[in-house]
Order: sequence, then C-alpha cells, then structure tokens
Amino acid sequence: MIAKPINSILLVCLGNICRSPLAEGVLRAVLSERGYGGDIVLDSAATGGWEVGSAPDPRSIAVASRHGIDISRQRARKIVPEDFHRFDLIFGMDRSNVRDLKALAAVRDRIHLFLDFAEGRPRDVPDPYYEDREAFASVYRMIREASEALATRLATRVSTPDSGQASSTT
Repeated sequence: MIAKPINSILLVCLGNICRSPLAEGVLRAVLSERGYGGDIVLDSAATGGWEVGSAPDPRSIAVASRHGIDISRQRARKIVPEDFHRFDLIFGMDRSNVRDLKALAAVRDRIHLFLDFAEGRPRDVPDPYYEDREAFASVYRMIREASEALATRLATRVSTPDSGQASSTT
C-alpha cells in the first residue's frame, strides 16, 4: 500500500445537481466534524455539461438542509482536463461515471467508484433525479455512511493499493 497525503477530492456524477453536490456537502460536514475539513480541498463536477451553472436540485438542497448542511450556493460545472491533475482522488457516483471519467483521463489511478473506495462495496449511488423525496433521503444516507468510512480512511492518509482496488484500513 502506498501511503500519501490526500489533499483534494473531486466528486462526480452525471449532471452535478443531485448526487455529487450532496456528496461534496456531506463529506465537507463529516470532515469538519472530525476536525480536519479545512485541510482537504473538496469540489464536485459533472460528466455532462447541460446543467452547468445550475444550483443543486431542490430535493438535494432540502435533504442536506434537514441535516444541517447548506449546499444551496454550489453551482454545477463540467469536469475539465486540469481536474485530473488537480485532485488526488476523483470519485464517480456510479460505474457509468467512472467509465466516463477513465475515458477522459490520461492517468486513471486516482479515479474510483465512491462507495467501493469508501466502504469496500462496489455499489453505485443511484441517481435519484427521476425519483421522489424518499430516494433523495436514501441517497443521503448512503453518502453519509460512505463519507464517514472515507473520513476514517483519510485520517490515516492511506491511498489505494497498487492494484487499484480499494481495501479496508480500519
């Protein structure tokens, strides 16, 4: 296992209005609760560009707000080539996002499926866009649990093994 500091994380979904802005807000809150949130640069982005400049989905804003997290000032943006060099870790919310990211990147070792890296479970965070408020609440819970697990991993500042597979460090 290669130990290196993680100083920046990018969270990516399809439109950057539902999952990734929620994940950015939740992870920021979890890191802050643990006392090292200011040490890590967090951002979110989209693989698609049609929502660029849009605020997060009102349902993502609402579920975050119910948990004391304000994501209302975030704005959607599309991933740019510089992101692949700027961020130590890039997390796709689902396997399709990860495939799209790897197709764009020259260096792929920092791109991972969010739940797989955080929890060691290769599952997608489902896109709740066409679903109801309960789907957003379910996505929030998944992201919160994964953010807690990721924060534990980051506390030890351990990156992924050379094989590219996530492993438990707790």
